[in-house]
Amino acid sequence: MSRSASSRANRRGDPPPSPEPLPAPAVDSHTHFDIAVGGEDRQPTDAEVDEAIAAAAAVGVPRLVQVGVDVASSRWSAELAARHPAVLAAVALHPNEAGAGAATETALAEIERLAALPRVRAVGETGLDRYRTGEDGWAAQEASFRAHIAIAKRHGIALVIHDRDAHDEVLRVLEDEGAPEHTVLHCFSGDAGFARRCIDRGYVLSFAGTLTFANAGYLREAAALTPLDQLLVETDAPFLTPAPLRGRPNSARLVPHTVRALSDVTGTPLEQLCARLTANAERVFGSWAG
Repeated sequence: MSRSASSRANRRGDPPPSPEPLPAPAVDSHTHFDIAVGGEDRQPTDAEVDEAIAAAAAVGVPRLVQVGVDVASSRWSAELAARHPAVLAAVALHPNEAGAGAATETALAEIERLAALPRVRAVGETGLDRYRTGEDGWAAQEASFRAHIAIAKRHGIALVIHDRDAHDEVLRVLEDEGAPEHTVLHCFSGDAGFARRCIDRGYVLSFAGTLTFANAGYLREAAALTPLDQLLVETDAPFLTPAPLRGRPNSARLVPHTVRALSDVTGTPLEQLCARLTANAERVFGSWAG
C-alpha cells in the first residue's frame, strides 16, 4: 500500500484483541510498522515498535518483513531490520509513488544502495497499479518496475510485487525482464486462472486478510490450488484487516486469523501449514539469524 494512500479508514476504533496463538511459528511476510504503529504524521518510537513486535511474537508470529514504499520508509525499514533480530526489510518505490514522479535517478540510486545492506532481503513493494494511478502515470510506473527488477537481480534478493488491476501487464514485464529467482505476488488479488499462470512460472503467492472477506471466494479458490511450497501469508498492516475485524486497525499480531483461514481453504493442518509458511519465508528471504 502506498504511504500516499490514506490509512484513516483502517485505523477506526480501538485495536482488536489478539487472537489465540498459533500452534507453531509463522511469518508475517509483509507489514508496514512505520504506518501501523506510528501513522501518517509521525514515525513510531523504538519502544512502540518493539512492543508491537513482541505482541506478534506472543501469538506465534516471531518473524516479520518490514516493507518500504518510498525512500524515507525504505531507509526506516532497513534501519529497523538492522537493529531488530525479528525483522528483515524490503525496500522500493511503490508503483503509485512512481506514477506520481517519485522514481527519479536519485531515488532509485538510494534504493540500490539500501538493497545491498545485509538485512535487506527484498526489493518491494514495486509493480503496477492501474487502480489509483491514472493512465498518464503508467509509463513511469512500468519504467520504475523494470528498474526495481534489475536491482533485485543485481543483488540476488527477492522481488515483492504490488499488482492491482494489472495482472497481464505485470506478467508481461516479468517475462520481458526475466523474473528474479524468488518473486512474490504480495496481497495476491487474482482469480484461480491468474493464480495458475503465476504458479506455473514459479512465483510465490502471498495471501492477506482479504482471503477472509465474504466476497472473496475467488481468492479462496486461488489459494486452494496453490502448492504449499508457493504460499506466504501477510497482514499488509495497517491495511486489509481480516474478518470479522474489518474497519479496525490491522497489525502483525492479527496474522493468525489469515493463517487459520488458509488452513481451512487448503485443508492443511494448522501446525503443518505454519511450518510450511515459515520454511517458504526462509527460502524466499533467507535466515533471520543471518
